[in-house]
Amino acid sequence: MWHRIEKELHLYTTRKSAWLYVALANEKELGTEDLVVTDITVGEPPPNSGSDHFWESRPGGIWVLRSKFSGKIGQAVTEVDVLFGVDAVDPRPQWTLMPLPLQLHAQPKVPVAKLSVLRGRAKPRPDAREALRVNKDGKFKILQISDTHMGTGVGLCKDAIDAHGKYLPESEADPLTVNFIGKVLDVEKPDLVVFTGDQLHHDIPDSQSALFKVVAPIIERSIPFAAVFGNHDSEGTHALSRTAQMSILQNLPFSLCESGPEQVDGIGNFFLQVLAPVPSQRPLSTLYFLDSHGQIRSLIHKPDYEPIKQSQVDWFVNASQAQRSDNNDSRFYLSLAFLHIPLPEFGDCTLSIRNGHRREPTECPSFNSHFYDALAKGGISALGCGHDHVNDFCALLPQPTQQDGNKTCQPGPWLCYGGGTGFGGYCSFGGKRFYRRTRVWELDTNIGSLKTWKRVEYDEDRVDELLLAESGAVIDSPGEEDEGRRCVIS
Repeated sequence: MWHRIEKELHLYTTRKSAWLYVALANEKELGTEDLVVTDITVGEPPPNSGSDHFWESRPGGIWVLRSKFSGKIGQAVTEVDVLFGVDAVDPRPQWTLMPLPLQLHAQPKVPVAKLSVLRGRAKPRPDAREALRVNKDGKFKILQISDTHMGTGVGLCKDAIDAHGKYLPESEADPLTVNFIGKVLDVEKPDLVVFTGDQLHHDIPDSQSALFKVVAPIIERSIPFAAVFGNHDSEGTHALSRTAQMSILQNLPFSLCESGPEQVDGIGNFFLQVLAPVPSQRPLSTLYFLDSHGQIRSLIHKPDYEPIKQSQVDWFVNASQAQRSDNNDSRFYLSLAFLHIPLPEFGDCTLSIRNGHRREPTECPSFNSHFYDALAKGGISALGCGHDHVNDFCALLPQPTQQDGNKTCQPGPWLCYGGGTGFGGYCSFGGKRFYRRTRVWELDTNIGSLKTWKRVEYDEDRVDELLLAESGAVIDSPGEEDEGRRCVIS
């Protein structure tokens, strides 16, 4: 049976179309005289290895080696895929990416197509994944990576700067992003990586190739990761849906991504527990992840975005109540939440910015579904978001006061931007360029503290380190606040 691989090899750049077809057979129906493909290569014809083994030519510079079926499926090619770009990678176990591209005589600007081949049966994803655990010293470190904006092919960076702030010419974006992420991973050695949306640039022709590039540095270092989607991830004619992208992510090594309950709006509403060191099964922290949806047409705001839906608020309230009741004997229990598009509270004019900067207006939903209130009641210590690339502050909303002048409750949660990591997305505003960055979160479950800092291009030290919680409670850390950074009206 012939099967078409649903990847247009010219990436829809010409009126002509080219597709790759493979003939599939059921293993149980194969006999010892049936020929199966045992190897594939691309480029120059390889030498024939014997009288019974001849390489056969196929279009596009493909060469296949067929042999009689030995009865061992591990010796046969069982799947073929196509990835795009000179920088393409395939982090899937047992898959081999061909080093040379297909010979398609495409336009120079079209990302090259490469074959990736699976031999034997792919190992199924384990039903139970290894639990997240704090280290022996009680600490747990999270690296937040936001707005990588990976493309199909190397992409284009328009606003990079050097170590001295000098403007650099346009360059290939994605290799710079991968290199920056790798450097931060090697310095911080996090226990978990969290992608907070816009992993992909908008309107790219092959989502899978771009997704593989952004997660490959994490998988190479055997670090668990989780992700939420941003507004751009599923934008475009040929972009994969959130459901399809989540399926890809879930089946990758070290992925802790989940689709979430079907009755809750969005894809990727889930939580992860961080447990005490082995052999204990006691949770010490909960991390919540939510889909913040995408852009909508609006007469109120341009741009405007869908708010967090009531079904998501209800899901979070129920989940956080269950977590707190199950762990009410824990002396310190700190929880964080992550999403892509900031809540309206990030743009509040009364916000007290304790460090970092507001360099552009907050783009958020015009309708406030009051998810912030649910986070506060649910005991969340901090909320991390992305979306506005050059904002990187941590801030608190002022707490209401009673008539006697006393605060009504403890502050929080902290509202923190991750800052833009990717070179394929913008990192400039108002005619000024800024460095790419990531945010680090560190829990110390022994003393109930939560710290955060940033890793910024060219800077060897932690940037804007801030204590957010101690003894299990949010604290208001005096910072560098000034009136000029409190509010930007869009």
